[in-house]
This record gives sequence, C-alpha cells and structure tokens, in this order.
Amino acid sequence: MTPRDNDVFEATTPGLPVARPQASGRFFESLRERLPRGALSALGVAASLAVFALAAYILGRTLSSLSYADLLNAFRATSGAQILASLALSALSYLFLTGYDVVALYHMRTRAPYRVAALASFASYAISFNLGFPVITSAAVRYWIYSRVALNALQVANITVFAGVTFWLGMTLVMGIGFIYGAEALAALDGLPTFLHIIPGVLILAGVLFYFAWVTVDRRTIRLRGHALELPGFIPTVAQFALGVADLCCASGALYVLLPEGVPLDFVPFVAVYVVACVLGVISHAPGGIGVFEATMLHAIPAASHESVLASLLLFRMIYYFIPFVVALALLGADEGARRWATLRDAIARIVEERSN
Repeated sequence: MTPRDNDVFEATTPGLPVARPQASGRFFESLRERLPRGALSALGVAASLAVFALAAYILGRTLSSLSYADLLNAFRATSGAQILASLALSALSYLFLTGYDVVALYHMRTRAPYRVAALASFASYAISFNLGFPVITSAAVRYWIYSRVALNALQVANITVFAGVTFWLGMTLVMGIGFIYGAEALAALDGLPTFLHIIPGVLILAGVLFYFAWVTVDRRTIRLRGHALELPGFIPTVAQFALGVADLCCASGALYVLLPEGVPLDFVPFVAVYVVACVLGVISHAPGGIGVFEATMLHAIPAASHESVLASLLLFRMIYYFIPFVVALALLGADEGARRWATLRDAIARIVEERSN
C-alpha cells in the first residue's frame, strides 16, 4: 500500500538508532520539495477524474447500443449451476479475506478470537467494497468490533495497513504471473506485441521477489507519518502472498464462472484483465470501482455480445458486492443486539440480586 504524498516513509533495520533515508527516499523528498505545494495531490485527483471520465465515456457508448431484450435473455441464459458456483467462490474469497486479519494479529503478537477477527474482516470489506474510502470505512468497522477485545486505535490501524498490504501483494503477484503466462491471449485482446506484456510482468515479479527477499533477510521497520510499523518476516509474508492470491483467484473466479459460453479467454489471462480492472477502479476512487470496473471488463472480454458480458457483470456485482453487504449489516446488527441484550440481562440480574438481599 503506497503512502500518501505527504507521508514519511523510511526504512530501518535493528541496531540503528534512527532510520536514515535511503537514496530513493532522498530523491522523492527532493522532488516533493521542488514541486508546488499540493501538486502531487492535484495530480492524483486529476488521474482519478481522467480514469473515471474515460470509463464513463466507454460505458455510456456501450450502454447506448445495448438491446435490453437481449440483456434479459442473457440473464435467463445464466444457469443455476453458474450462480451457485459464483456464490461458493465468493464465500471462499471472503473466507480467505478473514485470514488477512488473522495473520495481522499473529504478526502483531496480539490475540483475538477467530469469530471476532472474522466478523471484523468480513464486515469491513463487505462495507468498504460498496461504500468506498476503504482506509476510513475499514478502519471504522474494525475499531468498532476490535475495541470490544481491548484493541486500541493504533493496533486497529496496524491491522488495516497490514491487510491492505496483503491485498496489494496478492494483486501484484497475480498480475505479474498473468502478464507472463497470458501474454499471447492478452496480445490477441489489445493488439499489442506479446513482449509488451511479458516485460511488465517480469518487472512486476522482480519487484515482488525483491520485496520478499528484503523483508525476510532481516527485520524491517517503516515509518509512516512518524509511526513505526514493523514489517512481517518470512512466515507472515508467505501467508500474505498465499492469502492474497487465493482471495483474488476466488473473487475473479466468481465472475469467470458467470461468463457466457464460448468466451475465448482462459482463466490466467482473465485474472490479469480482472486485476487491471480492479486497479483502475481503485485509482478512480469510485465505490467498489463501479462503472470503471464494468467498462474495463466490457472493453476487454471478447464475447458474442456486450449484453451477455454485462449480464455476467451485473450478476457478479449482486453476488460479490451487494449480498455480502446486506449480510454484513445483518451480522453487525445481530452482534450489537446480542451484546446489548447481554448487558441488559446482567443489569437485571444485579438488580434482582440486590433486591433479594
């Protein structure tokens, strides 16, 4: 997870009293000082608006040419087996997401019951996927739940950051593999030479391997806005990669099984396209990447008709986003109701005991 423009991001190793900025850190600090104040933030906003505007234009053109009768027929053509498979893969994806918090708690040497970690993780992702602003919404939901087991705001913030890093590690690893092994299929989609997909894939995997080696050969600490955060070692990092890849494969698989028959795209290059669509959705800051994700997938997936792909995307949005959102709200409501009832029951028991005495 990359820090914001005004974050302080320094690497330290044990034995050094103070973190010394590396050459790349000094370069970026110097560049930041030379730019006008707020320039990087303005560039980020401009990039988000540009991505969203382009996606809106592509999506608008696509929707204007759709036949709604064909769209309804595409919905009807989706079998019950496809929907059940998508539901099962979505459930597996959210199950792997709960592992993000479990590994974070293990790394922080902090204990919490699995049911608490699972509820915090599931609810935070189900809500942030739909409402957007994941740093705020995820942290708020996690703090509401973890505060009951005596975790403070700083610990919850560390869990949120750790989970975000896990998500992006999985994204980058899958993207690198997809670009390399699906290079020919991707080249057939966008018309670019195969090597223009292999080169970024190799660079991405090289960066992933460098990060893995960097955090495993020695204990590392980063400073984020003056706060020291210890990076995980070998075992937690392996767990991060495994959980990130498993979650992403299940999430993309939940959409893949909904695609109409005859789509000439194998799973590996499809996952690469899925990751790119997710990244563009994140850049746009649209809640759940809505609109941007759909426009990217409609443009990239070869199919007999846009209606058939759009039907799959809408079903996926319902299964992977909306249903978990409703379930998360219900679970949070039930959990809060049970907690209030337990408090009320204890209070009534004390009153009865005092009167009987």
